[in-house]
Amino acid sequence: MHEPKLIQLAASDPDLAALIEGEAQRQHDKLRMIASENYVSTAVLEATGTVLTNKYSEGYAGKRYYEGQQFVDQIELLAIERAKALFGADHANVQTYSGSPANLAIYLAFLDPGDTVLTMSLSSGGHLTHGSPVSVTGKWFRPVHYTVERETGRVDMSKVREMALAERPKLIICGGTAIPRTIDFPAFAEIAQEVGAILMADIAHIAGLVAGGAHPSPVGFADVVTTTTHKTLRGPRGAMIMAKAEHATAVDKAVFPGLQGGPHDHTTAGIAVALHEAAQPSFKDYAAQIVANAKALAAALTDHGFDLVSGGTDNHLVLVDLTNKGIGGKPAAKALDIAGIETNFNGVPFDTRRPLDPSGLRLGTPALTTRGLTEKHMPLVAAWMDRTVSAALNDDTSELAKIAGEVKELLSAFPMPGYTA
Repeated sequence: MHEPKLIQLAASDPDLAALIEGEAQRQHDKLRMIASENYVSTAVLEATGTVLTNKYSEGYAGKRYYEGQQFVDQIELLAIERAKALFGADHANVQTYSGSPANLAIYLAFLDPGDTVLTMSLSSGGHLTHGSPVSVTGKWFRPVHYTVERETGRVDMSKVREMALAERPKLIICGGTAIPRTIDFPAFAEIAQEVGAILMADIAHIAGLVAGGAHPSPVGFADVVTTTTHKTLRGPRGAMIMAKAEHATAVDKAVFPGLQGGPHDHTTAGIAVALHEAAQPSFKDYAAQIVANAKALAAALTDHGFDLVSGGTDNHLVLVDLTNKGIGGKPAAKALDIAGIETNFNGVPFDTRRPLDPSGLRLGTPALTTRGLTEKHMPLVAAWMDRTVSAALNDDTSELAKIAGEVKELLSAFPMPGYTA
């Protein structure tokens, strides 16, 4: 049953309540291995479901365009101070609605249409908002992309420097959405300084690892840092921007009034809760366990003959190239979902297949770690995945159902935040 209980919703709209209860049970019964997903605490759920959703608060604390901000101002300032303390940042903006608008705010703050941006290509693990041709960032600006090396699956920083010197970008972006290796923030900062560019670090995926000391921090190296507040940070679906002091005004003006109106105060409250949780000593243990689980999963998958991009992982994410298994990422992901293992199909570097039917799977360990699974469980997870791929190739639906039952049985011993069995 969903926790907090949906008493009023069940009474007034039982159809919707039943759907939400179904989703809660689905999240409880499946191995949730999408790298960008997690479970928030019940406290975060409570904060995001409060009367704060009733309030409009355009502007910033002390400078609002609506009255009645006595408590909202304090909530936003609390979230800001917690973000600054947790990450060691000069300035934090907690109003951005999600990661993509946060990234757009950086373009608005520092660029003019047509300016050159140096980013990691989407096919190498970058993000749509890093200059993809289907994104406004690729249509309004001039993106040039660095890639990973075909042989290693890693970025060659000497080649990034060569591109920066040749292209003279106004903005350099590091980070992305499918990068299993440590990002070299000092090297990017050195290159940006050499060419006079603004450096933006997109840590949407690794913010929780950074907060917990399981990945190096970009703060102090990057001029601006964008991040979502969910994923490894384990907060609500929102975003933040952190910046050096000299960029604070430009960032804030880009967010409001540049891109949006009133912030979502209920989300801000949830962010404040998540930042408080991430500041606790136990969160360091959690972040370290995420990485330990990912490394153990990568090793176990390798033992089963899976081909991993870059050969493994340094963080929460494992990118699998299924070419040698004779199956595409999409049919594999769908079979895994039937087998109780939630992943997403994903392109791999230098993929020869179509984006909607790529060669890879993207896996992550944040949600499994929140449930309490450890390294000792990862060989079993890898074995289930191997059995599922074989079953998919042989169209063995009974085997998929059997695996799903085994997954559910294992997870019954691991409580889920936001759900009571």
